[in-house]
Amino acid sequence: MQATTTRPKIIVTADGAGVVSHAGSRLLADVADRTTLTGELSQALDGVRPARAHHDPGRVLVDLAIAVADGATTISEIAALGDQAELFGQVASDSTCWRLLDRLDDTVLAQVAGARARTRTLVWDQHAELHGRAFPPARVAGRELDVLVIDLDASIVICHSEKEQAAPTFKRTFGYHPLMAFCDNTCEFLAGVLRRGNAGANTAADHISVLDQALAQIPDQHRHGRRMLVRADTAGCTKAFLTHVRDQHASLVRCEFSVGWAITDRERTAIGMVAEKVWADAIEADGGHREGAGLAELTGLLPAAALDGYPDGTRVIVRRERPHPGAQLDLMETRDGWRYTCFATDTPAGQLAFLDTRHRAHARVEDRIRTAKDTGLNHFPSRTFAINSAWLTVVMLAVDLLSWTQHLVLDGALAKAEPKTLRYRLLHVAARITRGQRRTWIRIQQSWPWAEQIAAAFARLHTLPVPAG
Repeated sequence: MQATTTRPKIIVTADGAGVVSHAGSRLLADVADRTTLTGELSQALDGVRPARAHHDPGRVLVDLAIAVADGATTISEIAALGDQAELFGQVASDSTCWRLLDRLDDTVLAQVAGARARTRTLVWDQHAELHGRAFPPARVAGRELDVLVIDLDASIVICHSEKEQAAPTFKRTFGYHPLMAFCDNTCEFLAGVLRRGNAGANTAADHISVLDQALAQIPDQHRHGRRMLVRADTAGCTKAFLTHVRDQHASLVRCEFSVGWAITDRERTAIGMVAEKVWADAIEADGGHREGAGLAELTGLLPAAALDGYPDGTRVIVRRERPHPGAQLDLMETRDGWRYTCFATDTPAGQLAFLDTRHRAHARVEDRIRTAKDTGLNHFPSRTFAINSAWLTVVMLAVDLLSWTQHLVLDGALAKAEPKTLRYRLLHVAARITRGQRRTWIRIQQSWPWAEQIAAAFARLHTLPVPAG
């Protein structure tokens, strides 16, 4: 058989020089330096630096976060940076990384969180210098809203070996059940807490803790000067958590909530009392009409006791739509042919269609979790719970580094690419190192489709404003 295509014939030798891979990941390292993240972490971790230590702990943590953003799923894969000293400088060994993570107890992790918050303040200021606003607007129903949105959700991370505090989960798997908070506007990983696999999904204390950590990450002028929306699924619909959200008003934090509401017999009874003419039309995520879906408010139809203990002004809204093939329906839904979902909010005004679309946008948190799992969250490296908690912080740093890089120095498709695509197009690109004019040059293959965008990103990085000194 005659081949229709052929590959170019090659001869492989081991005598090359000046060639590096993962050249694009150097951009993450420079972003960490330019946004002062490296310096802030170095200051925060100064107390855990052993005497006569060769490596600065802050730099080690940044390098580990870069490796995770680059695709590392184990600590030993920091060698992807360490094997290329010409590009990344001196990088700590995996054993040094292990020892550092082992020293990151709750007190030190709180100091790291403070360093992250201070860096975030600068990053948002840099974003304002570049784009005229500190953060992108929230998009709801085809509209742009000047509202900060914090999404809370938990997700199971399966463990394939015995790990401290790993446990059977409600999905009949085995592992951890971390609870996380993301900023919907920026895709930043604000806060997270590692929990046992059998931790309750609706544990109010955990939601309160994660929300407080997430709010602490928001720069002061925006935490106290902007409207904020806290979204969660039905796990967040506890009286204690929603009361805590409302209590933020006392600290001049203008928080509202939008959370899932479970449907029980009392909700089914109230739905049966809604007149057909009362149902309002629903809309799509882009603002277009949603065929075959309707909305109604149940607040006045529920028994008074149903809202006892919830913040004043809590509203319950129901959505109905025709079920998709294969949907699991209860007896009421089977009888009348509609599938129902409810959510609760304390937003006092607004069309039901808008409030519903705003709540349904909480589904974007699944994308945040999925990309975080593609950035180290899906692999906890140690048998020790404390080290795995520290690893979660590394993952948060890695996700934030990717987000800051995209918002500050990338544009076009690269600014919206998910981690896997970003690694192929940018982070893993190979290049040749040359020296001349007292400088070190990184020369990317001219024919690489994204070469010009990568070079432009490095150039844009050096124009970012930084604090004096």
